[in-house]
Amino acid sequence: METNTTNPSPKVHHGRNIKRLREMLGVKQEHIANELNMTQQAVSKLEQKEQIEDEILERVSKVLSIPLDAIKNLNEDATTSYINTFYNNQGNGFIANNYTFNPIDKIVDLYERLLAAEKDKVTMLEKLLEGKK
Repeated sequence: METNTTNPSPKVHHGRNIKRLREMLGVKQEHIANELNMTQQAVSKLEQKEQIEDEILERVSKVLSIPLDAIKNLNEDATTSYINTFYNNQGNGFIANNYTFNPIDKIVDLYERLLAAEKDKVTMLEKLLEGKK
């Protein structure tokens, strides 16, 4: 006697996957709402739905810059594993901000150069005015 012991595939909750991926990426509901021309409340309700239409899933995947399969097919454990693969500093569609310099220092440097240029202009204008007197 043969028994068929196939494990049923775990239920996928599209809304929870969207929320989990969104939070891992640091994206706010407001951003998704703006990109999809809907309210933040509508995005919140979307994240509570177990099954979401393919058209909406595709639009959300584009906003989050993730493959559609990440939302459609991953269960709870796989979602966490999947998103962790993107933090290998390779980019893979996500912005990896690993600066080798301090951005504030660059801004200060630019400001100082602009200030020096303005001082040079003032000095040149003062010399021109003295020459006309």
